Amino acid sequence: MRQFFTKHPNSIGESYWQHMRVALSFAWALFGAAGAALVHAFFPAWFEKTTSAQITRLHDRLVCNRVRTNTNNDKPFESKVAETAQQA
Repeated sequence: MRQFFTKHPNSIGESYWQHMRVALSFAWALFGAAGAALVHAFFPAWFEKTTSAQITRLHDRLVCNRVRTNTNNDKPFESKVAETAQQA
């Protein structure tokens, strides 16, 4: 049962508590971005770039500034993201 909580965090080099802290920081940032998008829907002149800027910052934190590998140790995570982006 313990592995259920630790397998993914360990696969990216984090403890359970470290992973929780990072995941919660993303959740709060996404919550704020969603709020800005909601306000922007009704008042288009407000928060024109807030949500997209937050998404860019989160992408950089999650993908660009982290060197991680998947659990199969075949290709770095970033390579898989790049391949997916090229296919789109």
